Amino acid sequence: MKPLLVLFSYHHNNTEKIANVFAKVLDAEIKTPQQLDPEELQECSLVGFGSGIYGAEHHKLLLDLADNLPQVTDRKAFIFSTSTNLEPLSKTHSPLREKLRSKGYMIVDEFTCAGLNTNSFLRFFGGINKGRPNAEDLKHAEEFAQNLKQNLQ
Repeated sequence: MKPLLVLFSYHHNNTEKIANVFAKVLDAEIKTPQQLDPEELQECSLVGFGSGIYGAEHHKLLLDLADNLPQVTDRKAFIFSTSTNLEPLSKTHSPLREKLRSKGYMIVDEFTCAGLNTNSFLRFFGGINKGRPNAEDLKHAEEFAQNLKQNLQ
């Protein structure tokens, strides 16, 4: 029962950079919501769900996937994101967290960090959070994944 990361990352692939660190530490495969057969999750010991934050929540494809997941028991999950505005996790992760909990997932931890954003008028100024996620963010992602791995053994 190998860990799996379900990831939707585009624009600058900020969240993919974090997911790659998680995948290396956890020896996990990465799939997009479009590549995933929800039944596959029945075979996973741990599932990470992540995307950038758009309009104060995860990407619609990830939220739609969560709506269509089958009920599970004794399955562990974690949530991750990159965002321009580092709102409290309780706010930005709430929609996805509640959907996953309603399907029977136990959320064991959550991670977020800043990501480059050049949407809308921001592109005229070169965006905000330039260079993010940076080396320090990736180090925090690695520490997060190591802690997750240790706590789940």
